[in-house]
Amino acid sequence: MPNIKSAKKRVTVNKTRAARNKSRNTALKTAIKKANIAVADGAPEAEALIKDAIKKIDQAAAKGLIHKNNAAHKKSALAKLAK
Repeated sequence: MPNIKSAKKRVTVNKTRAARNKSRNTALKTAIKKANIAVADGAPEAEALIKDAIKKIDQAAAKGLIHKNNAAHKKSALAKLAK
């Protein structure tokens, strides 16, 4: 455990950010899985789920959770599924 005040703050801030990133990453993966399953099953709400997944991908890229090229790859794969 750090002794310096700023180092202690770094530890708490890093924990907070790690928890937030984990939550966002989990939500992103869940949205993509839901969209994939909906397309595979031919569900009527597949378009809405794909749109939601793409929105989450864009948000993750904007927040720096994933690289912009990774986001483009994921969006392209979803668009290909939608066809």
